[in-house]
This record gives sequence, structure tokens and C-alpha cells, in this order.
Amino acid sequence: MKSERTITVERRGGKLYEILPDGTTRPHKAAKSDWARLEAMTDEEIQAAARSDPDAQPLTEAQLKRMRRISPAKHLRWKLGLSQAEFAKRFRIPLGTLRDWEQHRSEPDQAARAYLKVIAADAGFVERALAS
Repeated sequence: MKSERTITVERRGGKLYEILPDGTTRPHKAAKSDWARLEAMTDEEIQAAARSDPDAQPLTEAQLKRMRRISPAKHLRWKLGLSQAEFAKRFRIPLGTLRDWEQHRSEPDQAARAYLKVIAADAGFVERALAS
């Protein structure tokens, strides 16, 4: 039995498309927001609206305890779309050190944190600087 739902997906380039029940796709039509109405809402109305959305419920204490923090090094590596080995080689970080950072066995020292910030700001610049 085919679903009667329309699904919205994001494709490369950040464009949204709808997958229709028959399997065809079409560009997603963005809904217009009534910003004046939203800005006029009180904090209590905002809380009530948020809690009425079944997909946006606050996390329970048990859910929060099960969540794990992603290390900034891992987040940066994912953002650049690199494997651990590629990231370590490209930016001349020992692979074992990178793994320790990502698995929270150790934390980058102040200099390493600064280096990661520079990579995040302009990875291409760092690559060119290391190549020369």
C-alpha cells in the first residue's frame, strides 16, 4: 500500500523537493510566514504552541542522559566531509591524537583548539600554508 503522505527532502545545493505519493518529485513551495502574528505572541503563547507540536516535544531527563556530545574536532571533520585519516593527513595532526579528541579520551590543548578554529575559518588557507 502506497503512502498518501508527501515527504519533503533536501537535495544538494540546499534545494527542497517534495516526494509525492506516486513517487514523482516537484520543487517544494515554501509556506509564507505571518511574521507580524508571530512577533505579537507572548512567551506563554510561544511555549503553548511549541508544546502542542508532537514532533517538537522537550527531551526527558532520561533522553538527555543518553545523548552524547560530539567533539568540535569531529564536527569540523564532518563539516569538511573528510575521514579521520584524510583530516589528519591534510592538516598534519597525528591520527591517534585526532581519534583521542573525537572519542573524548583527551581534549585539544589551547594551541590545538586555536588551530582547529583556523581550519574551521578557512581550511583552504591552512592547506595552502602547509603545502608551502
